[in-house]
Amino acid sequence: MSNSIEMFSNRLKKNSKHLSRWLRKENIHCYRLYDADIPEYALAIDVYEGKQKWVHVQEYQAPKTIDPEKASHRLHEATETLIDLLNIAPKQCFIKTRRQQKGKSQYEKLGDQQFFHEVIENENRLWVNFEDYLDTGLFLDHRTTRCLLSTMSQGKRFLNLFAYTGSATVHAASGGALSTTTVDMSKTYLDWAKRNMSLNQFNSPAHQYIQANCIEWLENQSSQYDLIFLDPPSFSTSKRMKSTFDVQRDHVGLIKNTVKLLDNNGVLIFSNNLRHFKMDHQAFHNLKIDDISKQTLPKDFERNPRIHNCWRIRPI
Repeated sequence: MSNSIEMFSNRLKKNSKHLSRWLRKENIHCYRLYDADIPEYALAIDVYEGKQKWVHVQEYQAPKTIDPEKASHRLHEATETLIDLLNIAPKQCFIKTRRQQKGKSQYEKLGDQQFFHEVIENENRLWVNFEDYLDTGLFLDHRTTRCLLSTMSQGKRFLNLFAYTGSATVHAASGGALSTTTVDMSKTYLDWAKRNMSLNQFNSPAHQYIQANCIEWLENQSSQYDLIFLDPPSFSTSKRMKSTFDVQRDHVGLIKNTVKLLDNNGVLIFSNNLRHFKMDHQAFHNLKIDDISKQTLPKDFERNPRIHNCWRIRPI
């Protein structure tokens, strides 16, 4: 075994030991085990547990200065080491290369296997897909945020914008939300959200699903909500959109239109994943904005504290 792969193996063991007690205490079944801890192995490794254990490996695209053959060899070495350490079959390990994503490319299909696997988060059951998309359908860095929404949702009218696969809606419903409204432009993800809700027996008419461009939808709404989750993409473009969306450029208008739907005592949880995002506080003189990024950062993502930004926003 080379020195570098031995270092990688030792780091995996160290991370596993470091997280094990916390995972048991918090009853966490889906988590990040490794995130490019060693430069030679630029991988993000996530573990998902359901009826069995699956591992989702994302290789960060190597610089052009790195010999492709050497990079391929390292990935093969790392995969074999990972499979051996976690004692899983090769078919339980899924490997992808993560290139810089823009707009809708992160949501484009990589395949059409339609193999969904049931996993557990916060006592909720959720469907994930390891083969057809770059992402699995469950953003693990928002685990704590979803749990927060669950604790806040009792008796509330909940709105989930840019809902993706609706995992936040599931958490709100399980927390006792009076009603939920899930909005996303993609029929594929909206159907996925319905399946996630149905998996948890949330099938009543109190749970609504709307296929729409959230930005345009907000401009024509008057319904009131007690709790809203707003987690837009950093950048987006689509044939169904009149123009592009840039969260840095457009967040002021987006937040103002969203806050209009809040009841007097309502709360907006706003998040995004733009690393260098700057909140324009001066534009919101009538809002109380609390940065809760640190408190919504899970232990397994502490190495990457800029993975998301998160705020609690209330009308004054």
